[in-house]
Amino acid sequence: MLIAFQHEELRLATEIDFDGQYKFPWCYAGKEYNSCVDMTAPRGIKLLAIDDSPQNLSLVRASLEGEGVEIFTEEDPEIGFETFLRIRPRIILLDLVMPKISGMELLERIVAVDPGADVILITAHYSTESAVEAIQKGACDYLTKPLDIERLRGRIGRLVQEAEDRQNTLRLDQELLHAYQFEGMVGRSPLILEVFANIRRIAPHFRTVLVTGATGTGKELAAMALHRLSPASRGPFVVCNCSALVENLLESELFGYVKGAFTGATQDKTGLFEHANGGTIFLDEIGELSLSAQAKLLRVLQNRQVQRVGSVAPRNIDVRVIAATHRNVKAMVRSGQFREDLYYRLAVVEIGLPALANRREDLPLLERYFLEKFSAEYNKPIAGLVRRAQTRLAAYPWPGNIRELENVIGNACMMVEGDLIDVDDLPERLREPLTNDAVTDDSLISLEELQKRHVLRVLEAVGGNKARAAEILGIGRATIYQLLSKMKLGAEQSA
Repeated sequence: MLIAFQHEELRLATEIDFDGQYKFPWCYAGKEYNSCVDMTAPRGIKLLAIDDSPQNLSLVRASLEGEGVEIFTEEDPEIGFETFLRIRPRIILLDLVMPKISGMELLERIVAVDPGADVILITAHYSTESAVEAIQKGACDYLTKPLDIERLRGRIGRLVQEAEDRQNTLRLDQELLHAYQFEGMVGRSPLILEVFANIRRIAPHFRTVLVTGATGTGKELAAMALHRLSPASRGPFVVCNCSALVENLLESELFGYVKGAFTGATQDKTGLFEHANGGTIFLDEIGELSLSAQAKLLRVLQNRQVQRVGSVAPRNIDVRVIAATHRNVKAMVRSGQFREDLYYRLAVVEIGLPALANRREDLPLLERYFLEKFSAEYNKPIAGLVRRAQTRLAAYPWPGNIRELENVIGNACMMVEGDLIDVDDLPERLREPLTNDAVTDDSLISLEELQKRHVLRVLEAVGGNKARAAEILGIGRATIYQLLSKMKLGAEQSA
């Protein structure tokens, strides 16, 4: 399998082996260099030193022998860059002043190919301006000549340890990803684990369920999980987007019609409820239905019968109903926008999905999940995100929740040219650091206020069950009451 990418004069073709390894024939200036990345095993820590001084290279080799790195050296910077393309080292030592290509220019080329590489610039002519420029262009350090051997060893030792830690973290993330997947949903935060537990308990028994949550939190995934774990799993799973239903066609779409019922009805048509017979119908965005449509839906739920348009004979149906909305249905009931009797008919059981901003500990798992998904979909061997890209994603408030994260990772996987996603590969809105106005409301508050908000969120997620909230929070039930009392909230107000 061969995939090609373009980056100015650099072309990368990727051949995917069946053993989990990715071979990289790099074409640069008409020449081809073979590299290999094993995505299932930790990479060896390779160090490449590029310096036009043989004495300095000999000093590097002698100083770093036994430091846990495989050392490569090149005196010619152009050959050094070719060696970099061929062996893909994790650590690169660059002399700043060299013939043909300066160390700063070579730094830019290396970072463009592999933003995850750790590049250290070395110079005998230190200046604050050049040091700042080097860091801004992607160098991780800036050392002066003559080299301080102990400082060099210490810096390389830390980089080796960081590289090993990254590989261990990657392996752990992959293991955790499989451990914390639940019917297509991913997470390990207390709030989402509570959702998983509720789905397991509800699925064997429900007839109607209401799933609530902001747009992009995964309501359809929760509905599919309920269906797959229910006795109706062998039946159909029918999705109806209520917001897309035209009022005058709603009855015929949901309940069907008979031939001759109206102009253009040339044959009988089965409605969505009949089509879902023996299975599950998912009514997405139920809050968008008109009051008249709500009345018709209520009748179906009460009688478990549908009546096709133009027919006088009702038809019995055996359907499990899952409704979902991003709107506050209780507030809609109070304002008269949603029928109270329909709400109570639907919300025999209610499952609330938390926003991504309230389960940030799940971000690394979700990132890994979508990276694997789009790596396979696009046939691109993407190992992960560089640290600054991860930091940018962690700071973003995610108003579009998991759907927005999926779109961001998918876009970045499409745009990236190497095997690591950098900030420049992210959509434009994530490339610039967040301003103070965009900082999330949890970032500038006291620890006491943050504790209060978290306790209330957990209580809300478990329907006011203080024993369950205490279990999730890892504290005693008495502590819950003490916290509520301290916050001047009675048990009735928080339930």
